[in-house]
Amino acid sequence: MSVTVRVPAKVNVQLAVGPLRPDGFHDLANVFLAVGLYDVVTVTSADELRVTCSGPDADRVPLDPSNLAARAAAALAARYGREANVHIHIEKDIPVAGGMAGGSADGAAALVACDELWGTGASREELLEICAELGSDVPFSLVGGAALGRGRGELLTPVETGGNFWWVFAVADGGLSTPAVYGECDRLRGEAFVPAPDPSPELMAALRAGDAAALAGAVSNDLQAAAVSLRPSLRATLDAGTAAGALAAMVSGSGPTTAFLVSDESQAEKVAEALRTSGTCRAVRVAAGPVPGATITVG
Repeated sequence: MSVTVRVPAKVNVQLAVGPLRPDGFHDLANVFLAVGLYDVVTVTSADELRVTCSGPDADRVPLDPSNLAARAAAALAARYGREANVHIHIEKDIPVAGGMAGGSADGAAALVACDELWGTGASREELLEICAELGSDVPFSLVGGAALGRGRGELLTPVETGGNFWWVFAVADGGLSTPAVYGECDRLRGEAFVPAPDPSPELMAALRAGDAAALAGAVSNDLQAAAVSLRPSLRATLDAGTAAGALAAMVSGSGPTTAFLVSDESQAEKVAEALRTSGTCRAVRVAAGPVPGATITVG
């Protein structure tokens, strides 16, 4: 028996980062939007837990127990007193270590797939609880759509949206370590006062209205300066997308993928082509959101 789950990438339309907490994390106001770039995770009964991967940058995906998909299977199995004897195959299409929650997406997908395969019947609340234990972005990968994440980003409130938003994503060479980007953010801030993070009212209104131009004026990412500090070449990519007509240009999450908000699908193709020929990135992808979270396609 096997179960297949499709799970989307995310872009942070707002990532407000609060001061460093005693536990080493930061409180966030993290407005997620799920977009139509997908990993596909298939879980099959096996004699032991193992992970395989195919697709772009598959060689950069860990196949040991540290993989979030493997950890998700082990966590669900432990709760229900069984062995996590499954083969997890990940078909990658979300950029690896790119600030688009690819690893988190795989964790959420594996959790949903194993729950279906084993017939554990876990509630939505229980699945979200396991997701939060696995990582800050994993709960949103389960839920999808649009949501405000509080705490470390794992405490979710759905956000109303009034339509689709079109994006162009420029994939950089290599990845960026999320902890390193947060550390650089703290270093750049120094001793400056950092307020508690809150969602932008203008941004929330733009999402509700489905107004891309208004959203462009409200998007923000407090990690962008840190990502550009660690990877200065990202500035050229951001400039190239802006020059090509993007409404807004930003680093996606902790980077190094850069995200460009555009007015419609036609404009997305124009900006994408300009980025492809700019020599500032490795690959370019076009997607729209919001889209649903982890969804069973076969099972």
